[in-house]
Amino acid sequence: MSTAKVYNMAGQQTGEIELNDAIFGIEPNVSAMHAVVKNHLANLRQGTQSTLTRAEVRGGGIKPWRQKGTGRARQGSIRSPQWIHGGIALGPKPRSYRYSLNKKLRRLAMVSALSAKAAAGQIVVVDGLDMGEIKTKVFAKFLADVESTGKSLVVTPEVRTNVVKSAANIPGVRTTVSTTLNVYDILNADKFIIDKAAIAKLEEVYA
Repeated sequence: MSTAKVYNMAGQQTGEIELNDAIFGIEPNVSAMHAVVKNHLANLRQGTQSTLTRAEVRGGGIKPWRQKGTGRARQGSIRSPQWIHGGIALGPKPRSYRYSLNKKLRRLAMVSALSAKAAAGQIVVVDGLDMGEIKTKVFAKFLADVESTGKSLVVTPEVRTNVVKSAANIPGVRTTVSTTLNVYDILNADKFIIDKAAIAKLEEVYA
């Protein structure tokens, strides 16, 4: 079994914890992680971009010149796509980019991401990850003590308002709960900081 260091909120190491190999010890499946990250980013897209077709551009109701005899190409409207200020041919319209992946693939990607973090030694386990009051300075010191100087993902078993608000103004730090954890956030973080109780919840679901 792989292990991770356990810290307290003072940033002191208090011991080690054995991580379940079914979640933190498999060979990461890169294809599964790639597919799930692509799906996550696609589902975030709003799809609200829109252009006007020739039917929607104001004006152009009259034929600009007669059909024959002018020596110029025939034209029916000054709002045709080839005209300046004309409509856009084949432009984007509002659409949904969402698509779904099967549960088995999403589960494999999640376990692969967690295993990749464990193999890289980027998991920090905290015994009692909570704040008595909202103090950004105190939380920033805690991150520095556990050597989390880059992008960090902080995971708690349930919403802990003091932690969320203390971390809100620290650049590169995201907070989430174990039930809404996603592969993109895990892979995007340099350090995966998780409450000991949240690990138990992950084991209930994925072990």
